[in-house]
Amino acid sequence: MKIAMVSPYDFAWPGGVNAHVAQLSAELRERGHAVRIIAPQTPARPLTADLAAEQFIPMGRTVPLSAGGSTARVTLSWWLYPRVRGLMARESFDIVHLHEPLAPILPLMVLHHSNAVNIGTFHAYSDRQRLYRLSRPALRRWQRRLHGRIAVSPAARAFVAPHFPQHACRVIPNGIEYRRFADAAPFPHLRDGRFNILFVGRKDERKGLRYLLNAFARLLTQRENLRLVIVGPGSPDRESSRILTEIAGSDAGAVVSAGAVSNCDLPRYYASADAFCSPATGGESFGIVLLEAMAAGAPVVASDIDGYRDIVTHERDGLLTAPRDPAAIAAAIARVADHPDLAARLSDSGRRVAANYRWERVASDVENYYQHCIQEAKANGNAR
Repeated sequence: MKIAMVSPYDFAWPGGVNAHVAQLSAELRERGHAVRIIAPQTPARPLTADLAAEQFIPMGRTVPLSAGGSTARVTLSWWLYPRVRGLMARESFDIVHLHEPLAPILPLMVLHHSNAVNIGTFHAYSDRQRLYRLSRPALRRWQRRLHGRIAVSPAARAFVAPHFPQHACRVIPNGIEYRRFADAAPFPHLRDGRFNILFVGRKDERKGLRYLLNAFARLLTQRENLRLVIVGPGSPDRESSRILTEIAGSDAGAVVSAGAVSNCDLPRYYASADAFCSPATGGESFGIVLLEAMAAGAPVVASDIDGYRDIVTHERDGLLTAPRDPAAIAAAIARVADHPDLAARLSDSGRRVAANYRWERVASDVENYYQHCIQEAKANGNAR
């Protein structure tokens, strides 16, 4: 099949949706499909070397939009309209797979001009549904152009379903490159006797770094030989910066801020962790970082929120704590540190769970859904 994989987000910036698009595309190519990625791109930020020019079609520069405690970089360039129209007429795709199909504005343009079987994957989740309520009348016509709908989790499906009750939405989760994380070797300089607590993510407000920093500061008053390793792009907010300064004053080696790291190094940070903590405050449809940590064997401490509960069962695969609660986060990390048998049990169970999300399995489900939607579209005569 000839497949267009469409993302609304700047492909030169890291993010969960773009990682999903790139990795699913690579797996489908391994299965013999011709896959091209269509997404905006900031020219000043080069793409990774593994995306050859014939596999990626840049469509527009981006502007940052803040929503729900995160920043999304999307294109608002209406001048792309004739370029998208010409591309869709020229390429004759069999499948157009739109990720966040109702996001502005590239997916909507592609959907309008597509003559293929159109599949939409909904990644987002929020407890604030105002956007869909306000835009529901305008979006209804776009929804009718979708032949198939995928949600990456029950939380994402629950977010979309009330607004489009007449359409079924199949849950097919995000995938992970399981072996890349399961086989990773730790960094020797991080295996020096300190207990490593790892955070991976952007420093957006909803990722909850400030609450982990508060918890870590509490733990430092009670025990020695702790280290917090922070991996991910962005700058800490004012409160987080204040806590970091205080920690550095008492133990200069207690926090390692690695910033954005390469795809080669990321699994090694997970493998170096004695505990992984994701203190997100909400708005998570899925927990890719949880699965990556679990694949690497790191015991997981995470917020008890929608999206995360779909992956982690409390006390079996990880420890779930109340969001925005530094005391609870500190207590959960202390349990992992003080009880090696608990840490080993969580690690073993987490590896088994993560193996179910390997891309080989997820891509098979997506491929089968493509075929199902093609057959339905032919039977119903609604593929243009």
